[in-house]
This record gives sequence, structure tokens and C-alpha cells, in this order.
Amino acid sequence: MNAINIEDLRLAAKRRLPRAVFDYIDGGAETERTMCENSRVFDDVILRPRSGVATYQCDLTTNVLGEKTALPLILAPVGSSRMFYPRGEEVAARVAGEAGTIYALSTLAGCAVEDVKAATRGPVWYQLYIIGGRDVATAAIERAKNAGCLALAVTIDTPVVGMRERDLRNGVREVVSGKYFQMFPHLFQFLARPRWLAAYLRDGGLMKFPNIVLKDGPMPYADVGAALANAMVSWDDFPWIRDAWKGPIIAKGVHTADDARRAIDHGANAVVVSNHGGRQLDGVAASLRVLPEVIAAVNGQIEVLFDSGIRRGSDVVKALCLGARAVLVGRAYAYGLGASGGAGVKRAIDILRADILRTMQLLGCPSVRDLDRSFVNVPQEWLMHN
Repeated sequence: MNAINIEDLRLAAKRRLPRAVFDYIDGGAETERTMCENSRVFDDVILRPRSGVATYQCDLTTNVLGEKTALPLILAPVGSSRMFYPRGEEVAARVAGEAGTIYALSTLAGCAVEDVKAATRGPVWYQLYIIGGRDVATAAIERAKNAGCLALAVTIDTPVVGMRERDLRNGVREVVSGKYFQMFPHLFQFLARPRWLAAYLRDGGLMKFPNIVLKDGPMPYADVGAALANAMVSWDDFPWIRDAWKGPIIAKGVHTADDARRAIDHGANAVVVSNHGGRQLDGVAASLRVLPEVIAAVNGQIEVLFDSGIRRGSDVVKALCLGARAVLVGRAYAYGLGASGGAGVKRAIDILRADILRTMQLLGCPSVRDLDRSFVNVPQEWLMHN
């Protein structure tokens, strides 16, 4: 692909995908203020290079929960990826493995966890929603364990689905309803993308969620909103989740020092500082803004990961300088997947890798493990922790 940056992949995805599918990737909650701020806030962190330092080779490897990765970035769980491209989760997982990094599979995936794990030579994490109740979630945990997933990422910031206004305007609910008269006003956006539509139909059309097995079989796509509203994960769930999983657990969606400390108290091995990419509660602080607070609260007891707003390799470097062990990227690779499948995901990773390498060379830093706050200037108010 000729994409130079992630924005080029975004525009390519916009050209290929129906509006409803593109907006599912691209959109955020309500006014999308938090979503936009997640990316803008990186401008507030100023890099401080060491000049005159020879950095012909930079080591980008790191270690996340005992697993060595070739890059300090992980492909975040992105639901419904099979809508973007046929067998989307398997495609993205394969590319992640080829790049030497981790792929995190969403509970709301269109591909079975066993197929995703078989598609990649790299590590796979399973992201957990307690959809369908405790028994259904326990069965999914068991499948993920048996498939060889290495960690369980428990999402704690979705007691209900955020108000994603784009999805309401472009007719997503009507399209997945299966009711012709409700679907009809929104069908043209799909017919106007014949290349996507042909691939979508060859892949089986409207998908189900094979990792959420209810009494009647895999959960239909139309049930997502109601299912999430009844699938809240509370801290009280962590004991039985730990007992069922018996492996590393990541609390995903930590946004305050208090929640970071609670995650430690409830046995989490890592936290992800995240506001769900601005898709849940609009008006909260950008994730990068609260990263120093969480780092201070954790105080080295567990690993801290980061997501939300990453569009450039310099963003990755800034998050690492502020204390993150690695970052998760969602939209950045989802744009690539929507634009051209595996080639697009590979291009997204290649863009970010090249950006990270160039930024580190210009900083005069030989290894991502050497990045720290001495390489950045941070607004003073960010460092006033609770």
C-alpha cells in the first residue's frame, strides 16, 4: 500500500467500507470530544532529544507479562472485525504474529477463539465481557484457556454501551435487525460499496458471535446492545474470574489512581489505562492525561499498559516515556484492516514501527526500555497525583 501515515489508512478504509461500518470504527461517544482529545493531547508532551548520540540500531523489544515482543505495541481487542474484512480477526492475528507481537481477541469477535489462535504464530489474549451471564462467560474462559490464550483482559468500563450517535444516525440497529422495512432506508450505503458487499456475502453475511454460546447457540449480532447492558463486570467478579482462568489477568479501562489500586488489590497482573477510545463516557480526561496518575499509584507493583488515541510512533514513544510498558492500538490497525485486510494491518504496523524507530534515533535513545520521563516535558498539572 502507498499509505504514508495512519490517516491515509483511515481515508482508504472510508472509501472501501459502507458508512455504517466505517463509522463503527471511526466514531466515539456523544460529541466525540474525548475521542478527539485522546489524540490531540499528545501535542502537550514535548520531546527532549539527546543530540550527538549514535543510534544506528535501536532495540524495540520489550517484555509484557513475561512474553517477549518485537515491538512495544499490541493489537487491541476490536469487536466485529469480521465486518471490516472477511475473517478479520484471524487476518489481524496472523499479521500480529508475523510482526512478533500480541493480538487481543474481543469477546464480540466474529471468529472463534480456536480459529484465531490457530491463525497466528504469536501470542493471543482474550478480552472478556460477561455476556450471557457467569456460566456462559466461564465456558468462554475455558475455551480461551484450552486454545492457548496467554492472558485474560477483563474490560471494566462498559456497564452500559456509550451513546454513539453516529451508529444511531447511520442505521446500524436497523440494518442488523433483519426486518426489511426498517433496513430499506439504509441499504444504499451498502450497495454503493459492491467490492465490500461481495466479500461480506462470501464470508457468510451478518455474523454471529461464536465465542458467546447461549442456550440457543452463538449469540446473534442484533443482541449486542442489550447484552452489554446486562454484562457489567464489577470488582466482585474478579475472584471467580481468577479461579476460572488461573493465569495472568489484565484490568482494562482503568482511569484513576483509585481504580489502579483496586485492580492490584483484586489480583490483576496488569492494567490498561484507557477510556475505551472515547467510545464510552464523553467528557472524561484523555487517557494520556491520567497515565502519570496511574503510574504513581501502581508504583511498580504491576505492569501498566496504555491505549486510546495512538496515531503515530511518536505517540507510542511518549506513552512509554510516561511509564507505560507497552501500548495497545485499536483504530490504527482497524483502519488498515478495513482498507485492505492483512496488507493494511501490516502497513499500519510497519508505519508505527518505522515512526518509533525514527523517533528513538532522533531522541538519541538506543532501547525502548531506556525511555523515561527525562526524554519529555510534561505539563506540571499532570504530575499532581491523588
